[in-house]
Amino acid sequence: MSGLVRRRRALGVLVTACFVCTGAGVGAALVVKSPAQAAADTAPPPASVLTAPVEQRVISQSLITRGEVTASQHVDVSAGPQADKDIGRSVVTKADADPGQEISAGQVLLEVSGRPLFVLKGAVPAYRDLARGKRGQDVAQAQAALRAAGHPTGADPSGVFGAGTEKAVASFYRSIGYEAPSVEAPGMGAASSGPVLPISEVVFVRSFPARVDELRAKVGDEAGEGLMSLSAGALTVEASVTLQQKGMIRPGQEVRVHSETTGRQFTGTVTSVGKETDPAKDGGQDTGAEKYTVKVRPSKPLPSELNGENVQVTVVAASSKGKVLAVPSSAVSTGADGLTSVTERKDGRERRIPVTVGVSGDGFVQVTPREGTRLEAGAEVVVGVQPRAAVGGP
Repeated sequence: MSGLVRRRRALGVLVTACFVCTGAGVGAALVVKSPAQAAADTAPPPASVLTAPVEQRVISQSLITRGEVTASQHVDVSAGPQADKDIGRSVVTKADADPGQEISAGQVLLEVSGRPLFVLKGAVPAYRDLARGKRGQDVAQAQAALRAAGHPTGADPSGVFGAGTEKAVASFYRSIGYEAPSVEAPGMGAASSGPVLPISEVVFVRSFPARVDELRAKVGDEAGEGLMSLSAGALTVEASVTLQQKGMIRPGQEVRVHSETTGRQFTGTVTSVGKETDPAKDGGQDTGAEKYTVKVRPSKPLPSELNGENVQVTVVAASSKGKVLAVPSSAVSTGADGLTSVTERKDGRERRIPVTVGVSGDGFVQVTPREGTRLEAGAEVVVGVQPRAAVGGP
């Protein structure tokens, strides 16, 4: 009986050992792989085909550069010889204008040795004292400026400084709080002296409002050259381009002006392209590259706070006439047969469509399907292939 028990126990041990060996074999089969299987398991998945939709859009070819907002006129204000011979020293006695301040016609800018230096409207710079008997364009300009400021010149003909203009000069000086200087009329004696508009006390600018760009003078300074600088007239934009870029630009092209400080965008048109003559635009250094200045006229007046600001300038060099069929530039290719085409992908299948290309810009190109083929907006075209990372890779 005991022998039978021993045989049964031995058989149980043998069966258990078989199960253990079988399990180990199965586990080993799961863990240990052939080199071919290992390579297949670690290979990256198939590459992904990238597509983009065909669009109906306006295509524009743009050139982006930098520019500066500037006034159409810049004037340096200096002190001339004093009309009052009793003044022994020319010195700044008042300087109230601040940089960026807007100034109007008739406003006093500075005071030199107790005398005003004011601004009036006129295109001709002052070059002589104006008094009774003087004639010329500068006299006509002064008369017009006085009348615009509310001081009529009476019956004096335009361009002739007579009694009416004298009264206007005296009236203007009273309005700004000063007495008009006077000179003796030629051949008439001291009793016939009359008001004069001296070169030392007037600055003419072409239009208003004008602005103070820089105030260099301080009270107590000797009054001479470059006391302050003004800008006047409508604000314009001047951009700088290279010789290669110049070929893309011509008068009449559309321009977009973007101010980063305000976040606002303005439009305009190119008025001229000319060789740059101001070395200060490159920090006063000779870069060795030929530069050209592009002048831009804004479509609407620019706000005065933009004066002197550096802005982004985008010139639309070419544009399609309305919306056209367009695809990303990377979708267009030329095959070995010389045909330019795009590849449409639909339901996992690809179809090559020969096309004729047109204007390009902003990353897109105009395409027109060749005769006998069809391509519509909304279709997906192949623009590239995106490889996928290997298993376990980043």
